[in-house]
Amino acid sequence: MKVHETRSHAHMSSDEQKKGNLRKHKAEGKLPEAEQSPKKAKSEKESVNGAGDEYKEFCKAVEENLSVDQIKEVLETNGQDCSAPEETLLAQCQDLLFYGALDKCPLCGGNLICDNEKRFVCGGEISEWCSCVFSTKSPPRKEEPIKLPDSVLNSAISDLIKKHQDPKTRPKRELSSDKPFTGMMISLMGRLTRTHQYWKNKIEKCGGKVSNSVKGVTCLVVSPAERERGGSSKLVEAMEQGLPVVSEAWLIDSIEKQEAQPLEAYDVVSDLSVEGKGIPWDKQDPSEEAIESLAAELKMFGKRGVYKDTKLEESGGKIFEKDGLLYNCAFSLCDLGKGRNEYCIMQLVTVPESNLNMYFKRGKVGDDPNAEERLEEWEDEEEAIKEFARLFEEITGNEFEPWEREKKIQKKPHKFFPIDMDDGIDVRSGALGLRQLGVASAHCKLDSFVANFVKVLCGQEIYKYAFMELGLDPPDLPMGMLTDIHLKRCEEVLLEFVDKLKTTKETGQKAEAMWADFSSRWFSLMHSTRPMRLHDFNELADHAASAFETVRDINTASRLIGDMRGDTLDDPLSDRYTKLGCKISVVDKESEDYRMIVKYLETTYEPVKVSDVEYSATVVNVFAVESKAIPSLDDIKKLPNKVLLWCGSRSSNLLRHIYKGFLPAVCSLPVPGYMFGRAIVCSDAAAEAARYGFTAVDRPEGFLVLAVASLGEEVKEFTTPPADTKTLEEKKVGVKGLGRKKTDESEHFMWRDDIKVPCGRLVPSEHKDSPLEYNEYAVYDPKQTSIRFLVEVKYEEKGTEIVDVEPE
Repeated sequence: MKVHETRSHAHMSSDEQKKGNLRKHKAEGKLPEAEQSPKKAKSEKESVNGAGDEYKEFCKAVEENLSVDQIKEVLETNGQDCSAPEETLLAQCQDLLFYGALDKCPLCGGNLICDNEKRFVCGGEISEWCSCVFSTKSPPRKEEPIKLPDSVLNSAISDLIKKHQDPKTRPKRELSSDKPFTGMMISLMGRLTRTHQYWKNKIEKCGGKVSNSVKGVTCLVVSPAERERGGSSKLVEAMEQGLPVVSEAWLIDSIEKQEAQPLEAYDVVSDLSVEGKGIPWDKQDPSEEAIESLAAELKMFGKRGVYKDTKLEESGGKIFEKDGLLYNCAFSLCDLGKGRNEYCIMQLVTVPESNLNMYFKRGKVGDDPNAEERLEEWEDEEEAIKEFARLFEEITGNEFEPWEREKKIQKKPHKFFPIDMDDGIDVRSGALGLRQLGVASAHCKLDSFVANFVKVLCGQEIYKYAFMELGLDPPDLPMGMLTDIHLKRCEEVLLEFVDKLKTTKETGQKAEAMWADFSSRWFSLMHSTRPMRLHDFNELADHAASAFETVRDINTASRLIGDMRGDTLDDPLSDRYTKLGCKISVVDKESEDYRMIVKYLETTYEPVKVSDVEYSATVVNVFAVESKAIPSLDDIKKLPNKVLLWCGSRSSNLLRHIYKGFLPAVCSLPVPGYMFGRAIVCSDAAAEAARYGFTAVDRPEGFLVLAVASLGEEVKEFTTPPADTKTLEEKKVGVKGLGRKKTDESEHFMWRDDIKVPCGRLVPSEHKDSPLEYNEYAVYDPKQTSIRFLVEVKYEEKGTEIVDVEPE
């Protein structure tokens, strides 16, 4: 077996080696002293019924008279955790002997420990997915005498310890909050958003001090512009000393949260490391992370994708396959209780005229420079297979073959869970890149406008943007090429949690634990750059339900688009258009239909607001759609109570809608878009649909869908979320949710004889307390909807004049 170094530090300069060592320390979780997150001085504000000085003397006596073995014996006898380092065990023992034994965690039954004199936390697990999130400054204690082993009873301080045996006479320990910068010395440099004097006053009010030099300081706060200018000698000196150099945001966030935030999360110079940008994606400004995400190349396109960092694909490398098994696995671990978000890759790769290669990579998501990585060459195939299976079991706690053949697996605490990749190509890899799109459209036999539309659907850009916007964009795993089994598992986890929310009565920390557990499960299955602890229905809709629907639809796009990376001269756009099984045509701008659609949009549109900027929308083109997967206009006209309505959709979801028709919402939530259960939801206001079509200020193009929906003979109206959506789903009745704004009914008209177009000025309705801003319509059977038009729109900042320059 030969081991190949995938990253070499052999030729580093002394400065580079110093930075390399710092990265090594960070990866091992053992930072040099100057690199550590800020430690506050121990609080002297503990509410202990006047026992502060007495406790200090007591701690000193225990430290001087009890051995490590005696300390462990005391903790074990009283049912406390003994796995921590010796200095931590000493503090636990001192706390126990003076204040009484800590009781079990009220959330999970785990052991409580004191975390850096700030709070008591639990070291247990809520479930196999998530560590416990319990936290308190006043922990529960056992109302019983402390159990003392003979070795302690016979010690020199036995009488002192016995004084605290009676639970009724023990003082109560409650940790109080310090000011965020207590015990810190902070240095300021460069032009910040506020003056140095302003920050000096703020820092001193928050318990810290300001130094003009960097000697002995906790950190140096600088303007990001300083590093672009090369910085001053002060910055160089701080870097040479290994001091944290952080942005002004660290001061702002620490003051706002009343607790010093981790310095490494605000670092502004670690991207000067040898191996490119070293700031983890989740620690970057979102706009900077977005740029890196969009520029990043997907490193593994699917189950047969050789990971790019191996460089083995360049030599003809392919994933090793034997007895129907592909030896390529990807794993995810998100434990929000411990703040962990990691990934792992394992592959066996065959290379012509070479031995079998095993690639292993494990690291924190978005922190590539610090990942553990190795490439090994194996002469014995059977031994390599055994090692692969052993690693799989070490990583997941499960056997490899039952997983790979039958998808049998049980999540184990603190272990990774497989991301079940499918045998295909993620659209971010298989679709056309920007350079290929021009050539492909130039050789396309389709109408030029239709070719440009298909080009959008078959380009990587809209799918990369969608994943980036959802935070599901780590380049290491192919989230656009997942098996149906994996997507079904995600859906089941979501639906199970939604049902749980409907019946739970949990509040406070028990409710937080429930949300943390679900969030950890969700972001382990939906591998994310920025996992978060979801807290409410709106976040659940945005970051789970809507995200799932988008990932599901992009996976459909990946399968239809396939691999377009080959020769673009064979007209791949016409080929994919044929596979769509539809007819798309441009609507003449002089036609009645085009004028009707423009009027409908302009009348029912209100500007999309982003921060303080408003964006208007103008029609660029309108495409008529006929698809084999969608009821025709003749079919839909046979149904009663038909209305032409707007449907919002990300561009990344359009291909699936055209290819297979609309799917109902994945779940029922008391928020717009989901409040009527598993329904297809539309609106009579273009303003509502535009919220979904608008993606980002730097991507002004989008699409709105116009569909005919048959509401049926019976239409139920709601101003609040219905308590029972399952009955609505089963009966498949039409639903109208009444919003705070409605279209003026006096302006409505009919189209194609009997299809109502609710086009009218938006006016206030009588339903001022409705959770909906605009009216929503819901149907439960996809056969009751027919996509008729795709409206290409351009979003423009209001107040700016756009000048179109005619091509020469």
